[in-house]
Amino acid sequence: YPWGYDSDNGPDQWHKNYPIAKGRHQSPIEINNKEVHYDRSLLPWFASYDPCASKTILNNGKTCRVVFDDSFNRSVLRGGPLPGVYRLRQLHFHWGSSDDHGSEHVVNGVRYAGELHLLHWNPKYSNYPDAVRRTDGIAVLAIFLQVGETPKPEMKRILEEINAIKTKGKEAPFPNFDPSILFPKSHDYWTYHGSFTTPPCEECITWIVLREPIIVSSDQMAKLRSLSKNAANEPNLPLVDNWRPTQPRYFRMVSASF
Repeated sequence: YPWGYDSDNGPDQWHKNYPIAKGRHQSPIEINNKEVHYDRSLLPWFASYDPCASKTILNNGKTCRVVFDDSFNRSVLRGGPLPGVYRLRQLHFHWGSSDDHGSEHVVNGVRYAGELHLLHWNPKYSNYPDAVRRTDGIAVLAIFLQVGETPKPEMKRILEEINAIKTKGKEAPFPNFDPSILFPKSHDYWTYHGSFTTPPCEECITWIVLREPIIVSSDQMAKLRSLSKNAANEPNLPLVDNWRPTQPRYFRMVSASF
């Protein structure tokens, strides 16, 4: 089913074709300090990424995505709340139509300008589609983008390629990229069990949401907004507001490492 972020096919409509979107473990959520549980048993997390695993960057009409080779454990995330190692498969961004919104998770009422998701899967399952069907199948590291005066120079590498993938369906080689250069200084995090924030919205994700945002410039956010959600032969429609509103937390515990 074609889905998107417009009123006719957007988040409010997804449950009609993807019933799990109304489930009780959906993401994103609002993280509220008053309801967060500090868990002293939570370990630090570690990422070891091989820059040679980086393959391509693409515009799929919904986001800007970087794809990695996940055929073996060459780029992995471990520790934190995770039971083992998880392989990096792709990273992508969510952003708004202006700098005052765009992130999916909300922290104490604050919505950031954007959110970066690094998606990993559990290789104890035979392949990625199999992992998506398991409650411990996927781990997503989420990093907020905050507009400020001293933008993170490491974002340049991704944004330099935007011109090569202006329209939906465009893909370009993207070799030798280590996404750990995008991490903030602090590795403090919140964690909870949730879902993909795009259809089918499977509830298989251990979320690791970093407390400290990374700083981007207003120009860098504008660069993401210069992408088109249409193909080259169609009218140019800016790809903006590709975020899902927060979902009910229900009975879920949000734990903090700090």
